[in-house]
Parts: sequence; structure tokens; C-alpha cells
Amino acid sequence: MTRSQRVPHQQVLQARVLLLASDGVANIRIAEEVGVRAATVRAWRSRFGEDGLAGLGVIRKGRGRRSSISSETVAEIVRLTTTTTPPGQTHWSCRTMAQRVGVSSSTVQRIWADLDVKPHRVDTFKVSNDPRFEEKLIDVVGLYLNPPEKAIVLCMDEKSQIQALDRTQASLPMVAGRAGTMTH
Repeated sequence: MTRSQRVPHQQVLQARVLLLASDGVANIRIAEEVGVRAATVRAWRSRFGEDGLAGLGVIRKGRGRRSSISSETVAEIVRLTTTTTPPGQTHWSCRTMAQRVGVSSSTVQRIWADLDVKPHRVDTFKVSNDPRFEEKLIDVVGLYLNPPEKAIVLCMDEKSQIQALDRTQASLPMVAGRAGTMTH
């Protein structure tokens, strides 16, 4: 780990501290050599004694930078993104949401990325109104799951090049990990 280019820097420092400690080097000397405080060396050694290698690189609860964006603001951004649209537009952009909520556009982008919310993506679907749809579906799926010996399956589908103006079903709202949906 001490030579790794891919491991986080804190883990490299902890590994160096533990290797020096295993060689019997004093805490103050380790702190000077690694570039941390002696109290940090003591804490890492005691944590290693408690947790072993599993605790290496784990940041304890309450440590690290505090979030400057409240959970209420995050919830408001998600609620607005998934349930509303800006006036005269089809979906929220980072900039329009940032203006609406009063945060930076990069904050909105980070929140959307963390929660896997993608307001610009829309999945389409079409439900058949054919009364024999279920029967045909079973036949088609059966061909794929258990094709007959030496069979050739040809699939042809009609697709209109004209965009429908009215939707046949209501759109489903966007949720984390899934785009909003609408029919053809």
C-alpha cells in the first residue's frame, strides 16, 4: 500500500505509520517522518490494535468536512426535480434549479449525480391494446427461451416516423435510478 498510486493518500500514510511502528520506531519519530502529529500516530496505532486491517482507511463517524447544504435543501431540490417543471420548459437544468433554490449549479449537479437523478432523460413505453397481446407475448418469449431446432426467427416491427401529439397513458414520475417515462 505504501507504494500504491491508486490508494487514497490517507491510507498510504496510515500504512507507512503502521510499518514504521512494527519496526519499533517511536511515535514522535514516525510523526516527523510521515508528516502527521504524534497524536495521530497514537490514534492510528490504537485503531489498528482494535480493528486490524479492516479499519485501515475507514474514516470514523463525525470526522471530515461538514456539509454546507442542509438536508432540507437537498430534499427540496429532489422534490422539485421529480414533481415539477420550470415554467415554459420541459425539464429542470442545473442552472434553472440552482436559481430557483438559491445554490450553485455545481451543487445541484453533485446532488443529482449522488442520487442518480437525470431530469433530461425520458424513457418511452407503449402498451398494446391488442386483446390477444398476452397470448402473443408468451409465444414470442417462448421462441427466445426455447427455440425450435434449426429455426429462423424474423422480427419485424412497424415504427411510425411521426411523433404523437397526445400520450395514450399518463407519464410516470422520475425517481432515483430511473428516468421519467411517457408513452409513444
